[in-house]
Amino acid sequence: MAESMVTLPELNDKAALVLHALRGHGARLVTAESCTGGLIAATLTALAGSSDAVEGGLVTYSNAMKRTVLEVSERTLASHGAVSESVAVEMAMGALNCAEDASISVAVTGIAGPGGGTEAKPVGTVCLCVMHGTKNPMRETAHFSGDRDAVRLATVNRAFDLILDTLG
Repeated sequence: MAESMVTLPELNDKAALVLHALRGHGARLVTAESCTGGLIAATLTALAGSSDAVEGGLVTYSNAMKRTVLEVSERTLASHGAVSESVAVEMAMGALNCAEDASISVAVTGIAGPGGGTEAKPVGTVCLCVMHGTKNPMRETAHFSGDRDAVRLATVNRAFDLILDTLG
């Protein structure tokens, strides 16, 4: 899935919608972010009053942090690689386990570029997962185009869409 360049004002507008949806469901969000480096949490918390819907965020850039903080299994990392839906699901589960007052989590792991891509997982490949309590996780692999900033912004935008879809 390729997207056109997302702007920060557009993300701020969508962040407001996400916060409204979280409040409407009495839900609190925790993030587990790799390729976005905390940009999902930062975009949400840039808005005043977000503390009533955002529990916090975890930036787990390295595999070691994914293992120790989020309890992503070494087996999953070895079998599927850090950029995989399996890792995104385990990141989302681990984030919920870290934040006892959160009822929904979003996790992202990907290759923002400009380097690091492979033929199987080119730059712009991002795996996302949203987990709402004990419901089945919503997960997907997206392919975004553009430079590093464009991939990161598109990832935040897609994460917001998945949160909104999950909350219905």
